[in-house]
Amino acid sequence: MDDKKELVRTLIWGNDLNEEETERAARGISERTYQKGSYVCHRDDRLDYWAGVRSGLVKMSAVSVSGKAITFAGIGNGSWFGEGTILKNEPRKYDLVALRETHMLLLNRATFMWLHENSIGFNRFLIRQINERLGQFIATVEHDRALDSKARVARNLSWLFNPVLYPGSANTVEISQDELALIAGVSRAVTNKSLKELQEEGLLISEHGRITVSDVSKLMMYGD
Repeated sequence: MDDKKELVRTLIWGNDLNEEETERAARGISERTYQKGSYVCHRDDRLDYWAGVRSGLVKMSAVSVSGKAITFAGIGNGSWFGEGTILKNEPRKYDLVALRETHMLLLNRATFMWLHENSIGFNRFLIRQINERLGQFIATVEHDRALDSKARVARNLSWLFNPVLYPGSANTVEISQDELALIAGVSRAVTNKSLKELQEEGLLISEHGRITVSDVSKLMMYGD
């Protein structure tokens, strides 16, 4: 139990919990590993856990009625997701796929709801999280409708440095071009070309399996 309490204290939302809340969270948390390409869950499945990525990368996506694949977000180290589904107690409205071997933390719904009903600190975090995620999804719709491919690559990359949604990132993110292409919803060839041009513009350095960004704010506004 002590090890799990220490684990909770290292999480982005764990700093806001008192001792009783930390102990309750520690009792409700579990861990699971997913191999590359495996589904964490399918659309319309129930996943009665609030989920966090301890290490790895998960794609949140869906396929429209017309057959178009839509990527909502890439979820990386330190990120937590699914609070809306847990609060509404409903099946998932999207697919979750591990883009690489991914180690996840799972907080069961009963513990999540207890924290939601009893912890001021936990609710403060949830409000920040939901607000940031809403902004991300609105921006994703805008990207798909208004931006060219390079701008979509730039904008989707910039989201991986959001300090609320992706607390595990500093100015460098461990991600391959294949993974970024899946998140941005473009081909690998387009991603490769876009990253080369963005590097020539001095906005980032692209290496094998790693991208270092020099100016996140410019990536966030790229294409305007």
